[in-house]
Amino acid sequence: MTNLVETKPLMDIGGPSAVQAGITGWLIGPARRNLPPEEIVKGLIDRLVEAGIPLLRVRIGQRVSNPMIGAWGVVWTRGGGAELYTVPRGVLATDSFRGSPFEHVINTRSTFHHSLKHLVPGRDHSVLFEQAEAGGTDYLALPIEYGDASVQSAAFTTDRPGGFTDEEIVLIEAIAPAIAAALEPAAMRHSMESLLEVYLGSGPASRVVNGAFQRGQTTETEAAVLVTDLRDFTGLSERLAPDVLLDRLGSYFETVVDAVRAEGGDVLKFIGDGVLAAFPAEAVGRREACLRAVRSIARAFERPTVAGTPFVAALHVGPVVYGNIGSLDRLDFTVVGPTVNYVSRLEIIAKQLDRSAVCSQDVALVLPKGMIHDLGMHALKGIAEPQRVFELATGEVGPQAGNR
Repeated sequence: MTNLVETKPLMDIGGPSAVQAGITGWLIGPARRNLPPEEIVKGLIDRLVEAGIPLLRVRIGQRVSNPMIGAWGVVWTRGGGAELYTVPRGVLATDSFRGSPFEHVINTRSTFHHSLKHLVPGRDHSVLFEQAEAGGTDYLALPIEYGDASVQSAAFTTDRPGGFTDEEIVLIEAIAPAIAAALEPAAMRHSMESLLEVYLGSGPASRVVNGAFQRGQTTETEAAVLVTDLRDFTGLSERLAPDVLLDRLGSYFETVVDAVRAEGGDVLKFIGDGVLAAFPAEAVGRREACLRAVRSIARAFERPTVAGTPFVAALHVGPVVYGNIGSLDRLDFTVVGPTVNYVSRLEIIAKQLDRSAVCSQDVALVLPKGMIHDLGMHALKGIAEPQRVFELATGEVGPQAGNR
């Protein structure tokens, strides 16, 4: 449908009114009810191109209330299809957004139309130069207003000599309310899921979205459970100014979280200066879950951001209860059980033995021998019999660990 050779002028297929009615009906009907954002945008573009508008690129962005990202959206390019993208929150405070057509549209709630010919450096925003370099000849951005009065933005680029016709601009502006009607429910779902991921982790967020939100609704499964904790956090608190301490703590949390997510784990909670993470074994098996956890520890220790904030890591594997626990009006999605209690005891031993990373015998049994070092038997608080503890040689961990 996007082959420009087959496109027809608007008047040849019933005129702008008929085209508008057809696209609007699809947007507020099947698209709104059944499709994810990228398919809504792709279907919209297919219909506009079929109507004779030679689009080169379309980007529809959504600003969100999220501490990690400032916006997300869908970008479509001719020959490349439609894809989701995210914008880190900090970008909205840079020149990438300031002075851009998107900022103009959001602040003024009005259309921005600009030829991509004869652009002037220092006057025209860099996004216009980027579109021109890609072959664009004309740029149209317009507000997409949601029911909560928030303003999103959509940008259309064509490469036709002479740019968009007045008839095409009127059509695109006329279908903006229908675009909003189709995308708002999908945007709400996407924003809710992304916000849940920030606070719960991707695995728990997915479970909650799929209906696991009743108190006591839990699942028994097996997972490699990782706990990290800062060394001498009390001493740091006394020596450092509050802003420096928070910055140091933030860098440490970022390092651990990024490492865990890179290996497919879920960060479940921050406990003071500690991090609790889980690597589910249900789909990949106990051995692979442990290897992923060990690789995440190695990734974290490799980051220079933690050089001045040393921390320890402890790892155990076993059955856990995974789900919603709490009161009638306050729930926490987490893992509990003997496995979690055991790994918290291991973390204390790591500090006592001055080791950076330790694991239980259950973990050691599934790891290559070169990755572990026997530290002997040690008493763990709350556990009757002494337990064998192993040091993790994270320097021996690499992308192929476990295949040797």
